[in-house]
Order: sequence, then C-alpha cells, then structure tokens
Amino acid sequence: VQFVESGGGLVQAGGSLRLSCAASGSTSRFNGIGWYRQAPGKQRELVAVISRFGSTDYADSVKGRFTMSRDNAKNTVFLQMNSLKPEDTAVYYCNVIGSATWGQGTQVTVSS
Repeated sequence: VQFVESGGGLVQAGGSLRLSCAASGSTSRFNGIGWYRQAPGKQRELVAVISRFGSTDYADSVKGRFTMSRDNAKNTVFLQMNSLKPEDTAVYYCNVIGSATWGQGTQVTVSS
C-alpha cells in the first residue's frame, strides 16, 4: 500500500492544520499506522500512532496538541494539529509501522 499525504502549509504559531493521508489500498488490515516527521538536519521521528481499533499514542512533544484518527472505510488517516509551535516545522509522513517505503510527505511550516 502507498500513502499520499496532504494538508500541510504555512501557519503562524498557535494555529492549526489538519493533515490527511490517503492509502492506495485497504488500511483496515494494518494494526499500526503512524504519522512521522522529519525536520531539516534531524532524523525522522514518530509523533503519533493509531491501532486498527482506534487507540492512539503520541510523542511527548505533541501530546495534548495533536490528535490522530483513521477512517478505514475511506482508507484515510488524519492528524489534527493544534497550538502549533515553530519546532513543529517539518515534512510530515504517514506509514505503516515498520515499513521502509515512504511517500512524498507534506511540508508544515510554523512561523513565530
């Protein structure tokens, strides 16, 4: 399955964005799907993960500000990002946990 991320953009600190990730096939068979991000000069990091049944977990840096959800009927996962900070600036990707095949990602830039 391949993912296409969208919804990124430029936003001021304190603002919100909602990212979407559409899969080319069924996502219901995957237990864990994650949102990752990679800032310039840094390694890619996992910021949110959702199970097949909808349970979620978040990196400490985004906990309380980001919310991940999934719509298995539409083969889409979402990341609602609130109270954005300049340090959230990165390219955001979604992927099945453990997969090494990555999409293009979507750029999120938060200005101070």
